[in-house]
Amino acid sequence: MTIIDSEGAVLGRLCTIVAKRLLNGEEIVVINSEKAIVTGKKVIIKEHYQHEREVGTYRKGPFYPRMPDRIMKRTIRGMIPYQKPHGRTAFKKLRCYIGVPKDLQGKTFEKIATAEKHPADYMTLREVAEFLGAKM
Repeated sequence: MTIIDSEGAVLGRLCTIVAKRLLNGEEIVVINSEKAIVTGKKVIIKEHYQHEREVGTYRKGPFYPRMPDRIMKRTIRGMIPYQKPHGRTAFKKLRCYIGVPKDLQGKTFEKIATAEKHPADYMTLREVAEFLGAKM
């Protein structure tokens, strides 16, 4: 089981690496998912996530999450062949957490160096989630 710390990592870059590892059969736990960043201007990021939630109906979906750990999980789901059996089994090996759970404290965490980039304009997943109405 690999524990990945997403603090300061760009969401898309981190999720592509995690998706590839999941398809190779690894079990992955992502912690501090609320501290991952989404690059771009804040207005455009807010418009994008707001539009994602407005698509469809409240009965049929598609249902889009508000919580940061669920947003990250949904992003990774879009990067694997979720409708196929091997994609579904890979997705079941993923766990995302807000913060660090008690059972994982004291263990070593892996930081993805290629996912860390600090641009001028960005929002954290926590800010995106609060904009969408998540109670944190």
